[in-house]
Amino acid sequence: MRDETEVLYNASCPICSREVDHYAKLSEKAAVPMRFDDLGDPSKLRDWGITAEDAAKRFHVRKAGQTYAGIPAFIVLWQDIPQTRWLAKLISVPGIHWIANKVYDHIAAPLLYHLHLRRQARG
Repeated sequence: MRDETEVLYNASCPICSREVDHYAKLSEKAAVPMRFDDLGDPSKLRDWGITAEDAAKRFHVRKAGQTYAGIPAFIVLWQDIPQTRWLAKLISVPGIHWIANKVYDHIAAPLLYHLHLRRQARG
């Protein structure tokens, strides 16, 4: 089992890549071991055991052999980075957690996936 937190994200998504680049800089500055895998790399997807479609639909994080998706994945990531631990605590509050899950699952993730499909269709 690896000690590092592993992040699977869509590097072709400008929003996703900008956010993950930010986390990469924060984790590097804090010397937090993290690995960032682009879902566009088939070898990485095999390692994760996730299809390209499933990977594009939700943000994924793996920690201590456990894979998380959606808001739980963000919380695991945020807990590891000193500058974002406050956000992990806030989003973990029961009512806020429920709202964050609904917004991510029903608005943000579907919208980002739809934009991903449009980018793919354009070539």
